[in-house]
Amino acid sequence: MNQEYTLARDCPATIIPAGDKVVLKAGASVYITQTLGGNVTVRTDAGLCRIAREDAAAIAGYTPVAVSPSTGSGQTAFSEQAVWDALKTCFDPEIPVNIVDLGLVYDLAIEPTPEGRNILEVKMTLTAPGCGMGPVIAEDARQKITALPGVESARVHIVWDPQWTPQMISGTGRKILGLE
Repeated sequence: MNQEYTLARDCPATIIPAGDKVVLKAGASVYITQTLGGNVTVRTDAGLCRIAREDAAAIAGYTPVAVSPSTGSGQTAFSEQAVWDALKTCFDPEIPVNIVDLGLVYDLAIEPTPEGRNILEVKMTLTAPGCGMGPVIAEDARQKITALPGVESARVHIVWDPQWTPQMISGTGRKILGLE
């Protein structure tokens, strides 16, 4: 990581942590700091930005890694575990730990429909109430779980109760962050 790349074309991005949308100009230098979950966090002259996976091809010389919602398990049928696996492919663009192991996902509700499909409701929080990236992270989670087989619709709600604390990070997340 931290290799210099050049943007081959204008590229939409989101400023971290404000959440403001910007366009990074073709020819600009960027340094990749994180590529987890398919999205790319880059350092620019203006600070950190998140480039969505569908726009990562704008980074000349960078080959995006394909990310499947089932984390490569090959699952073709719907299950609660498949939903949790998909949520584990979502990352805060500043922290190299998925939202489940960060302790941001508080609740998952699955409601089967009469047609044999499923409606999903997820409640999650953020590490900081003022983080502008919340809607971006929630939308990433919604898209990934909606893409699972057997899902009719999904909603991801950002909640603030209880307030997130570092004690909510899983053992796996603590190891990644060097907290154990």
